[in-house]
Amino acid sequence: MKIGVISDTHIPKAAVDLPEAVYNDFVDCELILHAGDLVEIDVLNKLERLAPVRAVQGNMDMRNVKDLLPKKDIIEAGKFKIGLIHGYGNPHGLIKAVKSEFKNGIDVIVFGHAHTPTNEKIGKTLFFNPGSPTDTVFAPYNSYGVLEVNDTIEGRIIRI
Repeated sequence: MKIGVISDTHIPKAAVDLPEAVYNDFVDCELILHAGDLVEIDVLNKLERLAPVRAVQGNMDMRNVKDLLPKKDIIEAGKFKIGLIHGYGNPHGLIKAVKSEFKNGIDVIVFGHAHTPTNEKIGKTLFFNPGSPTDTVFAPYNSYGVLEVNDTIEGRIIRI
């Protein structure tokens, strides 16, 4: 199972639309996860044309987006549980903050907020931040991610 992972799109403030590479790569995904800071709902509508989308609200989202989306979610993918959250606070303490939001039994925590791509296993949990495809605040490049779910679950950061 291929899961597209995106966060911090900040549409239309950081860009008018997502980079074409995102749409091209997500066309064969079975699911897309958005870890918040959509800003406006249009990006979600476009992604839903490619695959089902699960999304959470971010701190920069407009009120109508926050009213539609939860602060966090748990998604089952095969035998794995994925926690989805935007994140908050100082980027240097972000992994600790997002970890505290989920109980044991979560295999992957997908988060955003820092715009810094992260694909790091700590203990039994994979911490996965796809970065931002449109904004490089706190990040050296634009990116998005893919989770491959089979007998294992592995993440890939794709640099744009």
